[in-house]
Amino acid sequence: MGLKRLDKLIALNCNVSRRDARKLIKDGAVTLNSAVVLRAEELVDPDVDDITVKGYNFTAKEHVYIMLNKPQGVISATTDPKKKTVIDIIPESLKRRSLFPAGRLDRDTTGLLIITDDGAFAHKIMSPAHHVYKTYQAVLSFPIDENDVAKLESGITLGDGTECLPAKVKPVTVDGLPAAIIKIREGKYHQVKRMFHALGNNVEQLRRLQIGSLKLDAALPEGDCRELTEEELELVFIDEE
Repeated sequence: MGLKRLDKLIALNCNVSRRDARKLIKDGAVTLNSAVVLRAEELVDPDVDDITVKGYNFTAKEHVYIMLNKPQGVISATTDPKKKTVIDIIPESLKRRSLFPAGRLDRDTTGLLIITDDGAFAHKIMSPAHHVYKTYQAVLSFPIDENDVAKLESGITLGDGTECLPAKVKPVTVDGLPAAIIKIREGKYHQVKRMFHALGNNVEQLRRLQIGSLKLDAALPEGDCRELTEEELELVFIDEE
């Protein structure tokens, strides 16, 4: 990570303002390699130096990456005056001041969502140019046939004339109901629902299962989250055929 100002590092990792971070330092609440440090501008190396705040040791990170199993009824936004957002349900232990969802899931769509403060990482996930496929399980009103699959895989045109990039589609059943596993690398508004609507079908339930080769942790309950490992981050940009 390289050398960083101590006050900036504490603000970033402890979810406090720079002003509050400087006050913590001034009040003697911060130690650097077991010695109290009183200079907010002190340069530290998070990969080498041992830092504690109010007696608690923390591992400083430039960015954080969180896997969230998004529940229904929560919107993919940072703030909203009336509705609960995905940031609202992140526990305080993982919160940072600049967290945002890397992409969007509709309010009634569940499943894998990555929360981060790394803008370049998020852009790489969301841009179609990087070919990061997102895999969804869509429970449908009616089964799809080979003709439907061919239309989706050749790049279907939506009702308003919007052309979609080719998808990858597999008909399945979920609890005896008609469904499909669909992989897309775009993020147009309500795209998966609109794609099936263009076939005269309706999506009854939608769940994101995977981003690239990163699969939603089956042991993670809806509404819960955890940090991603370095190995899992690499899987995001590997396509699983």
